[in-house]
Amino acid sequence: MNGAIKLGCIADDFTGATDLANNLVRAGMRVVQTIGVPGHPLDTEVDAVVVALKSRTIAADDAVSQSLQALRWLQSQGAQQIYFKYCSTFDSTAAGNIGPVTEALMAALDCDFTIATPAFPDNKRTVFKGYLFVGDVLLNESGMQNHPLTPMTDPNLVRVLQAQTRGKVGLIDHAAVALGEAAIRARIAALKAEGVSIAIVDAVSNDDLLRLGPALADMPLVTAGSGVAIALPANFGLRPTSRAAALPAPEGLRAVVSGSCSRATNAQVAHFIAAGRPALAIDPLRIAAGEDVRGQALAWARDKLAGGPVLIYSTADPAAVKAIQGRLGVEQAGAMVEQTIAGIARGLVELGVRQLVVAGGETSGACVQALQIEQLRIGGQIDPGVPWCHAASPAAPQGLHITLKSGNFGTEDFFTKAFSALQP
Repeated sequence: MNGAIKLGCIADDFTGATDLANNLVRAGMRVVQTIGVPGHPLDTEVDAVVVALKSRTIAADDAVSQSLQALRWLQSQGAQQIYFKYCSTFDSTAAGNIGPVTEALMAALDCDFTIATPAFPDNKRTVFKGYLFVGDVLLNESGMQNHPLTPMTDPNLVRVLQAQTRGKVGLIDHAAVALGEAAIRARIAALKAEGVSIAIVDAVSNDDLLRLGPALADMPLVTAGSGVAIALPANFGLRPTSRAAALPAPEGLRAVVSGSCSRATNAQVAHFIAAGRPALAIDPLRIAAGEDVRGQALAWARDKLAGGPVLIYSTADPAAVKAIQGRLGVEQAGAMVEQTIAGIARGLVELGVRQLVVAGGETSGACVQALQIEQLRIGGQIDPGVPWCHAASPAAPQGLHITLKSGNFGTEDFFTKAFSALQP
């Protein structure tokens, strides 16, 4: 690598990493996303690196260990500031992992104060008086209360984070944020004097995030969703440029695989089917019964791919998901479906798919691992938080375009417009 990276990022899942990278690219940074912690120095010159972990729902001690390993590698690359990225719905298990990872990174960086805010107004995630809203409703009314792995039933982020941390959690409310950098810095000083080590920050618009950004310039560690990323490149003297998002020209067949059961993805699956495009539902009970669901899905897709994008999905409504979990167990059902869809994604690429949309955070993690992708170059945005990327895989040595969509992100027509967005 020709120069030290400016911003070193640690993300707790793969779609979240891409979401963060997307916002950094839009703000002018050249960004590479790695899948896991690299075993070697970076071999290309970029402004930021996002290390994507699959640590959101694992045991807190394991999440801490992996995050500290990522930190050490980023420090070895000269990272000037560290960014711990979590979901814009602030979801994790009751015992973590946002709090434990944040405090471990603070200790390693000798950092006595940091902020926390999942606000991402472009995707209708806002924080006011410490409460997280998804669109016009509180987090616990948004559908996240039904999440199969990380149900969120409390929208008060100070309370949620305090339950996960040893240090004191406070709030930088909108009254301070609205006044800009000086008022934010004054509020930080006051909180530190009160013994607060982490502060939730209100933000209801991009203007709030842009006011917050300069106040974070000298903070060793920033923790947030991807929204704050729009304000950080300017601290390093960077401005938006189309060159940051340049990717190779697209080619090959097109496909979508979906494992997310979020409201947004359910609507996207329904839209794709209503448009008359070929779609195949995966039945977890048939997987559990030992049927070759992967082979059947690939046989179904083989003759249809030439006619345009196909969709293979396990997406279902909350009632259906709970019924399946009741029969198979929560963890077994999730892992089984993820691995099947990941195997299908690998098979689709082996059939010539070179433009692949993956929906769902856990599904995306399984798919990039099945494709043995180690690094992603981040390109242009399809919808807020979701860019196209380019990556090499043993199944596609010359590379493929792939997008990793968080389950909650994207408009109803996302699966169809994604491919149009990739065209020159």
